[in-house]
Amino acid sequence: MSEKQAGLNGAYYGPSIPPKRDSYQSVGRGGGPLGCCCSCIFGLVFKLIFTAIVFMGLAFFVFWLIVKPNRVKFHVTDATLTQFNFSSDSNLYYNLALNLTIRNPNKKLGIYYDRIEARANYEGQRFSTITLTPFYQGHKTTNVLNPLFTGQQLLVVSNLQSEYQKQTSAGVYEIEMKLYLRIRFKFGRIKTGKFKPRVECDLKVPLSTNGNSATTFETKRCKIDYFKAI
Repeated sequence: MSEKQAGLNGAYYGPSIPPKRDSYQSVGRGGGPLGCCCSCIFGLVFKLIFTAIVFMGLAFFVFWLIVKPNRVKFHVTDATLTQFNFSSDSNLYYNLALNLTIRNPNKKLGIYYDRIEARANYEGQRFSTITLTPFYQGHKTTNVLNPLFTGQQLLVVSNLQSEYQKQTSAGVYEIEMKLYLRIRFKFGRIKTGKFKPRVECDLKVPLSTNGNSATTFETKRCKIDYFKAI
């Protein structure tokens, strides 16, 4: 035994030691507690939003079944234009009186007209703005308003001279009236938030001179848009 140890020159070799491995952590998709937490939060938020949308849709559907709302109807039933002429300095002198009927066909909805602004336009240019008296409209009722536009307004005549001369020869002017509303609906004791619909009435109004006109005014139904921006 001693002879064998002497052959090794006094050195002793034990079992081989395996090489040291580099320690690292594999990062996978969604690995770690942070990824799991974020995934849970996003999933919860999505479920809450989806539930809220479904609930609102069902509530609106049930409300529609109960109330069965119909569109309010706007008609211009009469129009009297006694002055509509330009001066040499491009001022438009006008006198326009309208009869406007508003029909609420709903059996269960009342309407608060908190603001009614009427604008008169000619060939894309506004020449008058008035504010009408606010009122409440009950179920299945009709209200009559009488907008009166009178005065003078400077317009860019070069942009409308051709059409103005043509309509003057015919004795009938194409005038647009727009209503900018702020309304609320009432259902029983419940009052909704404010809506801002816009009403557009395209009119062909004959000029009346000493009570005589080239033709008679025809009743015009107006268009209403509840979601159009003002």
